[in-house]
Amino acid sequence: MQITIHRGTQEIGGTVIEVTTANTSILLDLGLPLNPTSSNLDITKLTPDAVLVSHPHQDHYGLIDQLDSQIPVYIGEVGKELICATRTFLGKDLPNNNFHYFQKWKPFSIGDFTITPYLMDHSAVDAYAFLIEAQGKRIFYSGDFRASGNKAFLFDKLVADAPKNIDLLLMEGTMMRRDSNEFPDEASVRNKMEEILKEQQNMSFLISSSQNIDRLVSAAHACKNTDKIFVIDIYTAWVLEKIKVLSSKTPTMDWDHVRIYADNGPAKVVKENPDYFGTFQKRLYSHRILKEELKAVPAKYLYLSKMSKAKIMNIYKDFGVINLIYSQWLGYLGYTNEEYYGAEDIAAYKTDPGVNFIYAHSSGHATLDVLKKMEQVLNPANLIPVHTEFPNDYLKEFNNVKLLTDGEIFTFAEFKN
Repeated sequence: MQITIHRGTQEIGGTVIEVTTANTSILLDLGLPLNPTSSNLDITKLTPDAVLVSHPHQDHYGLIDQLDSQIPVYIGEVGKELICATRTFLGKDLPNNNFHYFQKWKPFSIGDFTITPYLMDHSAVDAYAFLIEAQGKRIFYSGDFRASGNKAFLFDKLVADAPKNIDLLLMEGTMMRRDSNEFPDEASVRNKMEEILKEQQNMSFLISSSQNIDRLVSAAHACKNTDKIFVIDIYTAWVLEKIKVLSSKTPTMDWDHVRIYADNGPAKVVKENPDYFGTFQKRLYSHRILKEELKAVPAKYLYLSKMSKAKIMNIYKDFGVINLIYSQWLGYLGYTNEEYYGAEDIAAYKTDPGVNFIYAHSSGHATLDVLKKMEQVLNPANLIPVHTEFPNDYLKEFNNVKLLTDGEIFTFAEFKN
């Protein structure tokens, strides 16, 4: 058996890992790089028998369009729905890949390989780790995970019933050298939101991803607990519609403390795709809120916004100081608008006297303590760092570490048995 990390040994995002036997080849993720200086990878030269997508973040699935459309792509069903939702609202064609769905904790086979998906806690829903077995060897690929979100019990489940005799652990390390002490878990973010909403005299804005479902749940509950209204856009409302298949507790537009602000662009998308959206269009307008209502009592609302739409906040500065709750990775604010649209605009609000800038974010990735816990319970014979900027740090924190570089081919004969 051979392992080749085509990309991901020294960077976060853009993960592409190939595992092969004499008869079968599979890719673990096929991600679009986050770093503009990342190495190029010619996907057309890769001819796997199948691709496993760990979760619906572009740095793990974003290159599937370059894949031969006949090659099977295995993914969680809700994860695939979220990919389609993003494409639909961006006006892009839906992926034409040969999708297959797997089920949590249920093994399935691809040629020589038997794969068991482990549902994990992550900022993306429908996120999985994979146990991969072939030729008497067992590989565990962590994917992206944490143990501090609303689904932290999933990590506890893994710890309580961890697979045994792991020959190789491919483990992410996004949080190496990153501090998470101020907001160690999702509950601390929710508490901060409630604190802000209780005291607000004008509108509050939340900058966060529409697919960070834990953050949306926290915001909705914070509004419910402080008698505020959580204002979301049409795209976010549709994402929540997809997620409620997984949990009836998902805060959809039907909740009393949730309303939709309907921009013309997304509204047009829904109108022009009636077969795709079904009754969603009719229902969303019964939960719509108008600009005039927002301006009438701005202190009543928490408005979900995006970095690319920062200028909408300027409208409400006329009513007093606004709260801007920034709930994403702070590193984005070091980018230019060209590198990450709206980054400079949001960064400028940090020193704007008309804006109360609040950072409240808990990472979607495991802290060092949690990484160590995974290593401890899996007790792998070999550990290879992936999805990290600091692979050398693994040498001092973990046992049996093997550092690879992108493109190297290693066989199990070279690993510790």
